[in-house]
Amino acid sequence: MQYGQHPAPDVTIAHLSDVHLLGGGLRQYGVVDPEAGLRLALERLSRLERKPDVLVFTGDLADRGEPEAYVRLREVVEPAVAALGAQLVWVMGNHDERAAYARALFDSDDDGLQDRVHDVRGLRVIALDTSVPGWHHGELDDVQLDWLAEQLATPAELGTVLAMHHPPIPVPLMEAAAVIELHDQHRLAAVVEGTDVRQILGGHFHYSSYSTFAGVPVSVASASCYTSDPAPLERFISGVDGHQSFTMTHVYADRLVNTVVPLGDVPEITGYPSDVRAQVEALSAEERHDMFARKDSDFNNAGESHRLPTPQVDQ
Repeated sequence: MQYGQHPAPDVTIAHLSDVHLLGGGLRQYGVVDPEAGLRLALERLSRLERKPDVLVFTGDLADRGEPEAYVRLREVVEPAVAALGAQLVWVMGNHDERAAYARALFDSDDDGLQDRVHDVRGLRVIALDTSVPGWHHGELDDVQLDWLAEQLATPAELGTVLAMHHPPIPVPLMEAAAVIELHDQHRLAAVVEGTDVRQILGGHFHYSSYSTFAGVPVSVASASCYTSDPAPLERFISGVDGHQSFTMTHVYADRLVNTVVPLGDVPEITGYPSDVRAQVEALSAEERHDMFARKDSDFNNAGESHRLPTPQVDQ
């Protein structure tokens, strides 16, 4: 059902980041249960009428890189992804450990760079490993950049999305994070500029942010565990147990739309039950426009009745 002038998106991406799962059911800082946040994110995804075609997790999947954390990650995520009928893209983060990551998530003994290419209904999703063993900042070496240039030399049907943990953007609301940003970003820009890359997805900062890089939009997803408060009171850095979210990216022929989806349920103050949809779709386009757009319509003056007015149809 098309309500407005735009068609349905070609591809729908659920962009999640910074799960920081711990082995043995441990809690971060003795407070935050990372698995609970992950499960809440997956439950919220299951509510969406338009289900995602792919779930992209942009790194820091395991807080300490523990093998059992990755095993548990698969146990929780894969059944949910299968129920959604979606694909799954994992990305390395600075908290991840390559050997455990590769073995547990890909059944591979290759503990080298974890760069991979995925095809999602004609959209190419490239997972870039920006991690540096033993460090928290990000890097892309010459081998990776040459490999990426080779991949991008041939355009994909619907273009390319780069998924990487360290996003190549400034962090003006948390300047200390610049110490552990992606180094030498200009080198990546030289590879990306002028290609079919349509968006870059990142994580790392634990709050949502947006920018551009080499002429390409960048979307940074928040975390499902704990978040960074970008406006703390008299604190240099402040991690808080609240405001968790993920981002939905809808890919259209001529643009991408990013929408932040909070994880926490909050009280509803106005709304209509789901069975109203059938009533709305039974209306003509003119009737729908009259009901929702006209300021003095019964719908826009229904107060707190939460009832959808019956449209007046000429006999």
